[in-house]
Amino acid sequence: MIQIFNTVDKQIEEEFVDFTGGFTFRNKWLHLENPTDREIELIERLTGVDSDMLKAALDEEERARIETDEGDTLVLFDIPTIEEEENYYSYSTMPLGVILNASTIITVCLKENSIISNFINNRVKKLDTAWRTNFLYQLLYHTHVKFLQYLRQIDRSSQRIQTELHRSTKNKELIQLLDLENSLVYFSTSLRANALIIEKVGRMRPPKNEEDEALLEDVGIENRQALDMCNIYRDILSGMMDAYASIISNNQNVIMKLLTVATIIISIPTLVASFWGMNTHVPFQDTTWGFYVVLGVSIIAAWVAGYFLLRNKKKK
Repeated sequence: MIQIFNTVDKQIEEEFVDFTGGFTFRNKWLHLENPTDREIELIERLTGVDSDMLKAALDEEERARIETDEGDTLVLFDIPTIEEEENYYSYSTMPLGVILNASTIITVCLKENSIISNFINNRVKKLDTAWRTNFLYQLLYHTHVKFLQYLRQIDRSSQRIQTELHRSTKNKELIQLLDLENSLVYFSTSLRANALIIEKVGRMRPPKNEEDEALLEDVGIENRQALDMCNIYRDILSGMMDAYASIISNNQNVIMKLLTVATIIISIPTLVASFWGMNTHVPFQDTTWGFYVVLGVSIIAAWVAGYFLLRNKKKK
């Protein structure tokens, strides 16, 4: 899908154009969301941007980097994404490609995301498609603001799951904690890569005024804050997972001890009955009340064994 936007009266407005006519991309913003090969060929022909740059962000495993080619600059960095599962949300990252040339700015991503949606719906102030460097800074800034927002959601989700685990240890909650821990690993890796991109962007496309300089500085601050929060939450979540693993192991040991005691208690009547069942001159074999004697002996022996075993268990 190809969308074209322009700034009109300080508002982002979408333009619907016929590509067969005489259309200019100057000072426009082109957004490509999961474009087809035909759409990529069209944009390559109309803008002169190499197709490899346009396709870079379509690989979910693509690493963050900056490339330049004949006046075109590709800035590829990771943005956070959220997906709704059956009863909870999972978090991950995906690459966003920003291509700057002499006349326009092009963004490419694999699927819809809240960051681009905020730009399209005019939720970002002081945005102008003609200010390409400022537009890139704004994308970087709001990307890391979104990282912080999702990290707070992850923290709240982990606290909710922890409360549920206090009442009962279920596999469902443990799986959710594992998913959150994986999300923090993805976030941490992406934030470290983005930190290098922010540093390189500051050198390759330095701020042209004090406002852009302050914005780029805020981008670095948000990145470091998000990375610190991510590391803290990951350590807390990792310790929580280890603690619950120990609790589960301890509960399993308690159950095994109870089963062992029950097995010993049950085996005593079986042992007594086995001796009297050999029919080789055992006591009371010729009496009518011998069965009740054996039964009583078995019950008493089992009770005594159970009493001492359970008493020793309580002392421990």
